[in-house]
Amino acid sequence: MSASRALTASEQDWLRVRSFLQVHRYELAADAAGDYPADRRVAGTPLLAAPGWQPAVPVPLRDITLEFTALADEGPALAAALLPERPDGTRYPRYSDALRDLAAPAVFENRPTYRLTEAALAPGASRLAFTRGRYFDGVDTGEAAAHDYAATRLGTRPAGLRALIADPCDLRRRPVNLAISTLTLRLDQATGRASFLLHWRDPAKVGHAGGLYQVIPVGVFQPSGDAAWHERRDFSLWRCMLREFDEELRGGSEDYGAGPVDYDSWPFARRMTAALEAGQIRAWCLGLGVDPLTYATDLLTVAVIDSRVFDQFFSLAPRGNAEGSVLAAREFAAHVIDRVVTGEPVQAAGAALLRSPAYAHRLTPAPRPWWPGPLARTGVLVLVRVARRTAGAAHLPDVSRQAAALGQGAAEQELDLGVGAAQVVAGPPGQRVVHGGVEAEQDALAFGHYWYREPVFTTC
Repeated sequence: MSASRALTASEQDWLRVRSFLQVHRYELAADAAGDYPADRRVAGTPLLAAPGWQPAVPVPLRDITLEFTALADEGPALAAALLPERPDGTRYPRYSDALRDLAAPAVFENRPTYRLTEAALAPGASRLAFTRGRYFDGVDTGEAAAHDYAATRLGTRPAGLRALIADPCDLRRRPVNLAISTLTLRLDQATGRASFLLHWRDPAKVGHAGGLYQVIPVGVFQPSGDAAWHERRDFSLWRCMLREFDEELRGGSEDYGAGPVDYDSWPFARRMTAALEAGQIRAWCLGLGVDPLTYATDLLTVAVIDSRVFDQFFSLAPRGNAEGSVLAAREFAAHVIDRVVTGEPVQAAGAALLRSPAYAHRLTPAPRPWWPGPLARTGVLVLVRVARRTAGAAHLPDVSRQAAALGQGAAEQELDLGVGAAQVVAGPPGQRVVHGGVEAEQDALAFGHYWYREPVFTTC
């Protein structure tokens, strides 16, 4: 839009609502969660989940099967009343068009994504299915739906988009771009203590969750470029996490050049993957959830990193990055988590990760889990103990009594087996991959505990 052009009354009204949304995202999300049944909320946070999205115990990241089928792109549902009128009397065709012209954040590109179409998460039977998508698909539904909600709070009649989508956890109702939200724990084996980082997302730099605190790193599951080789090579949760670790915690660029990313020769990726193979990094999935305001959909993951590995690559010091600010490290302890989640505007997925009953914050003694329910059978304490043991370090202090009190013994045994045993996996290191039901090539190369098979995509 030309800087000299006067805004229409419709554009000015749209900007007024957009500004209200940006300033009040946290409060609006908390209020929006009240429109859904309490049993759909994760760990008492605003985050919503469908049945089958919250596994009874944490699932090792490598045990999640990925499927890809290249279907034709489908445009998102639109509500014309949400789109402002331009000087010629026509409306902006999409919410992303209005956002680009009137209030574009610093990072705002319509990059390709892997669009989530099906999801089931359970130990031994975890599966995520995808097709092709675009980043603006999520903006044109999720941010538009949030705008619709904010407008009603300002007295405007609902545009009907939220009613049209109805259940945001129904993946058939809208295009779903999946973000991978990772709670990163630095584990000091000498003391048995862990610390974590939070990310403040600058609303001037990002199009989603501006002004909120979030775990780090977080990134949309997407290829690193538009070419077919990017789509093929990057179809891995672990590889996406590697890029986000590099970008958000090391200041790496999002521009990976024209060719495919060579994860085997990239020193950072190679060494991080070696640490994953050696048990010095442990990665789990705790579930899947949807933000009640923006419909942002996050895979909830935890990465426990041995302090010696963490310190080789990352820093605990506060600093700025391309999307906001990395805050000073905090102790991963119950009283700290409670203060953060109740006292700061934490994005729904981050709050769910921090308060997840999948581990109940058992790093510090407590008489009982914070959050009752089936997931309270296991804990991050178990995750951390397994990580230390597989890294060849001394054990944490004996917590068998605490584990027994929580009913954690069986779950700990299951996790021990899952971590200690070699597994056959078709896909890049750290990920099992199936593509559209087409068998992968049979020639396989041994890679540590994994088997890598060149994936085959379904393209029609």
